[in-house]
Amino acid sequence: MTRIVAQPLTRENFAEFGEVIEAEGAHHYPINAGKCERYHALATAEAAGPNCRVILNIFKGTPYAFPLKLTMVERHPFGSQAFVPLSPRPFLVVVCHDTAEGPGTPHAFITRPGQGVNYPRNLWHGVLTPIGEPQDFLVVDRAGDGVNLEEFFFPEPFEIVLPEGFDA
Repeated sequence: MTRIVAQPLTRENFAEFGEVIEAEGAHHYPINAGKCERYHALATAEAAGPNCRVILNIFKGTPYAFPLKLTMVERHPFGSQAFVPLSPRPFLVVVCHDTAEGPGTPHAFITRPGQGVNYPRNLWHGVLTPIGEPQDFLVVDRAGDGVNLEEFFFPEPFEIVLPEGFDA
């Protein structure tokens, strides 16, 4: 089984896979007579296909045990998918490049508390993976006609480990 150590999530090391959603370093400006700071255009939602629309959901995730045995990834051909935690806790992000044979070798990241991610259409990714305790997420997703889910099961699982000294 191939072992993958999760890395800290940054805009730079995740750029080839999607967008990091966070206020730090984002374009922002005051609104509402200076009583609110707007962090503008943190990610772009995509929705394609018949009768499509962008929707908001809340997902209530249950934590996984580590090391994580990664057997499957999924992707969404008709829409992006954004995950924004509703609590200041990290979670695991797993993504793969697309290859002629399906998803390539997984890349694993750990968010800082408050960071979210936006996966573009057709990006292979792991399922929602809270670390340590249950966690709620605001999820921006696509609804509409057509099958917007593809799953791929690896012939051999990958083992995802948290970095040494990581404390959830």
